[in-house]
Amino acid sequence: MDEKTKEIIIKFQENEITEHHIYKILAKRVKGKNSEVLNKIAEDELRHYNIWKSITNTEVKPNRWKIYFYIFLAYIFGITFAIKLMESGEQKAEEAYGKIQESVPEAAEIMKDEDDHEKMLIDMIEEERLSYIGSMVLGLNDALVELTGSLAGFTFALQNSKVIGVAGFILGIAASLSMAASEYLSQKSEEGKNPLKAAIYTGLAYIIVVLILVLPYFIIPSYLVALLFAIINVVIIIYLFTFFVSVVQEKPLKPMFVEMLSISMGVAVVSFIIGVLARKFLGIEI
Repeated sequence: MDEKTKEIIIKFQENEITEHHIYKILAKRVKGKNSEVLNKIAEDELRHYNIWKSITNTEVKPNRWKIYFYIFLAYIFGITFAIKLMESGEQKAEEAYGKIQESVPEAAEIMKDEDDHEKMLIDMIEEERLSYIGSMVLGLNDALVELTGSLAGFTFALQNSKVIGVAGFILGIAASLSMAASEYLSQKSEEGKNPLKAAIYTGLAYIIVVLILVLPYFIIPSYLVALLFAIINVVIIIYLFTFFVSVVQEKPLKPMFVEMLSISMGVAVVSFIIGVLARKFLGIEI
């Protein structure tokens, strides 16, 4: 075995032992079926590590920073997101496996495990928040479209940052309660989800967007600059959320991001025009 191949395998070792520790830590944080699944994946990762170790005769330490990073992601965005994001990096590893298969036959066995077994186990993980992604999408999408448009309209109709912020906040909170109530009634007529939890996820998603979008109007005196920052916040929120959904549901990021951004910005432009016309023809002065 040449030095280049050994370096590649040692990198595999580090990755396997690091992921082993990540899965073991996560398994201790959950109970029941999820704990069993995570422990099983951790055992697979350790077995892979030992296979590589028998080839290189080298002990490799885990990447502590990577462990801390993915545990942090699991706490903030959920176990499924953290694991699927981590496993999405396996594509490059699979390409490297292909390069060393001829000289290291064991690579084929490990690659098969990575492709089939672990993905099957990951799909078995049950996480409550994922069953309410539809409710979160509803709350976020409605808040982004409605509030972006409303703030754009208020900005050019009222031309006063604090007044716009207060108007947007009142409108946003009222709309979030309305959306939560609608989601509650909608889910109550269907089976499978808890109506109260669906309403909470919808309402919280809406309220979070409201707070982020109206904040610039309370801290920035210029209403135009405040609008600019509100729009920047819209783009960031849409990107982060569509990235989350694309990782969890294993769907392409770009189409979702472009669609959601186009709808929000389109409504904002129309509302901007309405705000200008309202100020001009209704003679609003504040």
